[in-house]
Amino acid sequence: MTNASSSNRVGAGGIRAVFMRGGTSKGLIFHREDLPARREDWDGLFLALMGSPDPYGRQLNGMGGGVSSVSKVCVVGPPSVPGADVDYTFGQVMVNEARVDYGGNCGNMSSAIGPFAVDEGLIAADGGEVRVRIHNTNTGKIIHAFFPVDNGRARVAGDLRIPGIADPGAPIRLEFLDPGGASTGRLLPTGEAAQWLDVPGTGRVRVSMVDAANACVFVNPEVLGLGGIEMPADLSARPDVLQVLERIRVQASLAMGIAATPDEARARRMIPFVGMVSPAQDARTLSGDCIPAGDVDLTVRMISSGQPHQALQLTASLCIAVAARIEGTLVHEAARPTQGDVLRIGMPSGILTVGAEVRRADDHWVAERGYFFRTARRLFDGRVYPMPVTPARS
Repeated sequence: MTNASSSNRVGAGGIRAVFMRGGTSKGLIFHREDLPARREDWDGLFLALMGSPDPYGRQLNGMGGGVSSVSKVCVVGPPSVPGADVDYTFGQVMVNEARVDYGGNCGNMSSAIGPFAVDEGLIAADGGEVRVRIHNTNTGKIIHAFFPVDNGRARVAGDLRIPGIADPGAPIRLEFLDPGGASTGRLLPTGEAAQWLDVPGTGRVRVSMVDAANACVFVNPEVLGLGGIEMPADLSARPDVLQVLERIRVQASLAMGIAATPDEARARRMIPFVGMVSPAQDARTLSGDCIPAGDVDLTVRMISSGQPHQALQLTASLCIAVAARIEGTLVHEAARPTQGDVLRIGMPSGILTVGAEVRRADDHWVAERGYFFRTARRLFDGRVYPMPVTPARS
């Protein structure tokens, strides 16, 4: 497999783009060569294309869908590091704010990058299974994507079902190599598996702060007066709970060294992700099905950019699986002991299975790799048009 040459296909009017589903997210994917040369010119363009900021929270005048999982952009270009086939930059476009957050990666959209690279001719692949080595510029980490190819294009049809997606698809195996310290440089950013955090307006809260694939802070739902199986709508109806979780997230950001001030932490809303972890328990899904406690090893509810997540962020899921292998974390305490590397996580859309290889090396923990399966599908390609800037009246 080699990098295939690609011509400059920039045309007049609009910007060439592909709209893809990756896992349980959707977003616009661009060729790096089609975007402004200056990175500082990207944000205004992405906001205009997605329809942000929108005080109505719906992004009807753009490509966004009003929630964080469908307000995403990806940029793909030639590799800048050895051992990679492509570079991939992820941007989380805020719905209500005029801001794009590049602070972390999106595991779901990562599953779309390999098929995009093959279908766009960036990677030459004839048939069988292909491996695309993806350098995520947000975290500096390498991701290997394995998926089937037919006649030079990524296969779409298959029998893999993932929670939150009604139709099955071709499996995409994502392997995150050396995922520890993706956001902060350390798997345990404070050196502790669990500790007490002083949260202004709330008090002392016991948390675990772990950084694998993306930085996360975990709490027990009991400290918020919750059972841990609440649906996203239930959490959205509790602004008091979301406010406490945001305070915890801000303090964790400071403790982990992600932000230097509370204002900076509040502005960088993407990471750390904040999640509530509890032991396996019977729970309903968004589709109305029942998840028996015996079918999962852990129950989780996550917040994404201030909003309760309908499923789980994949990078957060990988971080959860890693944390479950680290003795002393709240995740390890809540998770059912399992054989092997696989963890079954109960969440609002069903059960997510994720694997993590973690070992103890002398006086510290090492996350060697994490992996999971997703599906992806190209929804359309063509040109997208930003909202024109209205000239100021004289």
